[in-house]
Amino acid sequence: MVDTILPGITARRVQTPRYLANVLERPADAAAKTVLFVHGNVSSSLFWQPMMLALPADVRALAVDLRGFGDSETLPVDATRGVRDFSDDVASVIDTLGLGAVHLFGWSMGGGVAMQLLIDRPELVATLALQAPVSPYGFGGTAADGSLLTPDAAGTGGGGANLDFVARLAAGDRSDEEGSPRAVYRATYVAPGNSPEHEDIWVESMLTTKTGVDNYPGDSTPSENWPGFAPGGRGILNTMAPTVFDTTGIVDVEPKPPVLWVHGAQDAIVGDASFFDLNQLGALGIIPGWPGAEVAPAQPMIAQTRAVLDRYTAAGGSVIELELENCGHSPHLECPDEVLAAVRSLIEGADRAAA
Repeated sequence: MVDTILPGITARRVQTPRYLANVLERPADAAAKTVLFVHGNVSSSLFWQPMMLALPADVRALAVDLRGFGDSETLPVDATRGVRDFSDDVASVIDTLGLGAVHLFGWSMGGGVAMQLLIDRPELVATLALQAPVSPYGFGGTAADGSLLTPDAAGTGGGGANLDFVARLAAGDRSDEEGSPRAVYRATYVAPGNSPEHEDIWVESMLTTKTGVDNYPGDSTPSENWPGFAPGGRGILNTMAPTVFDTTGIVDVEPKPPVLWVHGAQDAIVGDASFFDLNQLGALGIIPGWPGAEVAPAQPMIAQTRAVLDRYTAAGGSVIELELENCGHSPHLECPDEVLAAVRSLIEGADRAAA
């Protein structure tokens, strides 16, 4: 068995009014401030441990498992609410622990969860760090301005999952065979040539993902549009469908916390030509019948995020963008020194502004 908890990290269960949450903690010498980490899809709080351990001794570091991930309670995910089942759960942990305003750090889908929490509970967010976040318009199915390519967002949501990968997750596949979680991690979570330590822990983290129509990947509905399916109303992938997901409301939040946006230049998952975007796969000939770029262009995820954050700045907020070369979807593992320095600067800047 792999020991998944690193020395210096503790795990505990926190019962909130919404769910039983598993929370990792790196205690602080004097807990004047708290960083709360929110993981992405097909992962868990385990991925955050190196960053938690690297934070200054006066920072309390917490990482929460979302419902259906890690050691948290497995509950159905109502995708008609976008990611609000997740963001409301995180808010319930903050409230139950009496944390007040935290420095919120969301990764990938967790970035979307963090943005939604800021929109709904702005008083709980002192600063916002977004690492390789899902576009503010969701995942797939939108033009550059965020408008739907088809009314039903065909090609997005639960129907886009690789069923062999889902089966391997459910079976606890720890091999390095093609299509296994380990192979997917190596091919898409990190850039080619990057091999952060603790890979066995990261695979164990991925394998905590609960599968099924109420969790990963969710359900789907038939569509007359290519590639023949549209989002359903249940499960994880449908929470990010552009019919229900829209976090552009961060532009109107008051007061506006400072934002850090970190992303890798070689990100295979969240990018302007994502290998997880079915329109991109159609353009490459991997999925047959693609109707062409005028009908089904790849989603420009980075451009969309930058445009919304530019609007955030124009409305009075502050945004620092950190793009990292030779880095993929996991900057905190691949470029830890750069990410740590940026997070420390974000927190210290907020402290100075509050003084």
